[in-house]
Amino acid sequence: MLITPRPGTDRQNLLDALRTVHTAASNERGRGYTSAYGRLLGYLEWALRSAQQLRNLVSAEDLTALVLTKRHDTLLDGVGHLAGSEQQRLVNLLVDQELAERDEALKAAIDLLRSLMNRWDGPEWFVVADSSFYIQNADKLEDVDLHKVLGLPSGEHIRLLFPITVVDELDGLKEAGKHRPRWRAGHTLGLLDGTLNGSLSGIWRRSRLTQDEVRGQISLEIVLDPLGHVRLPLADDEIIDRAVAIQSLAGRPVRLLTCDTSQHTRGKAAGLQVTKVPAKDPGSEPDWEAQDSPGNGTRAKRRERQAADAAGRQGDAPAG
Repeated sequence: MLITPRPGTDRQNLLDALRTVHTAASNERGRGYTSAYGRLLGYLEWALRSAQQLRNLVSAEDLTALVLTKRHDTLLDGVGHLAGSEQQRLVNLLVDQELAERDEALKAAIDLLRSLMNRWDGPEWFVVADSSFYIQNADKLEDVDLHKVLGLPSGEHIRLLFPITVVDELDGLKEAGKHRPRWRAGHTLGLLDGTLNGSLSGIWRRSRLTQDEVRGQISLEIVLDPLGHVRLPLADDEIIDRAVAIQSLAGRPVRLLTCDTSQHTRGKAAGLQVTKVPAKDPGSEPDWEAQDSPGNGTRAKRRERQAADAAGRQGDAPAG
């Protein structure tokens, strides 16, 4: 499972803590007890110590998935009445199954975190763009010069990350009523599909040497939600939350690209580096007085045409 570190968490400290908790779970599972009740108390002590070690490093949802599960709550509730000899077999089975599953979950979390740390350890700039950038930016994604937008030297490498909530938003916009969002969303998703070809990451533009300069590599990557993750009510908040989590896991700053003023403010408040990209120029300001004057509206013009048509039909009618 993908861990969501708390803001400011050092990823190496997180990895070390997960390893410590995982080792303790393995040791607890293999420890011999003279009674099932003693085994239950030993497990509950492991869970308490593990929760204390991880509480300030991972989200509450991760802590529940890794340590404080529903079965943990059931076993904790049974402390006062599971001491009878007729219940020892049940207690042993429950504790052993719980520790086995905690062992597996912790190992999976450690393996994925190590994999991310290795994959996200290169000399790259990490960038997350929200949906407004893909829809409202003056250039479609295929034509965007990310180095220019971000103010980076052309030889720098960039990893453009797509939290899955952004992908879901773009999928929804493909069905939007307005032509521009629908087309831009389809274009962006098509480019993403073509680059990744079913994988989570891939190289969009490889490093190359032109006549004038070196162009850095640009990679694309979809970042899935952690197992059991509950999204925030507002998509904009969810995107920032995911970007902050990526920042901790990657151990480097994450740049947020947006065309929205509110998202710019939210990102800054969350500790992200934000680039506010100007949206497509709406053109010159209309002549509001002329638009607001009586008789110049769309309905008035339609009524005027209808009246003219009616007058024409009367003029063409034969004389009685």
